[in-house]
Amino acid sequence: MTARIQVPASARRGEVIEIRIAIQHPMETGFRLDDSGRAAPKNVVNALVCRYNGVEVFRAEMGSGVAANPFLSFFTVADASGELVFDWVDDQGQTGSERAALTVTG
Repeated sequence: MTARIQVPASARRGEVIEIRIAIQHPMETGFRLDDSGRAAPKNVVNALVCRYNGVEVFRAEMGSGVAANPFLSFFTVADASGELVFDWVDDQGQTGSERAALTVTG
């Protein structure tokens, strides 16, 4: 699984910044039928965690009501230069991880 992350390249200390992530995943609800008429097994990204310099700043628990390729947006305060690490897992136990750097000035 891959993701696109949008994080400002830089921010001033104390500035509130928006973080965006779009995860490429089909998000199968378990309600759709396959070509044989059987229900396709449920498989959705069910948890996403973002850590900023090792501190959890965002957590989402998702269910079958989330569309394919889920997009999430949240805000955090830029307090120090460092790394944002995004980790997620789906119902089949597959995991994904992405990283983004943030430079804080002032």
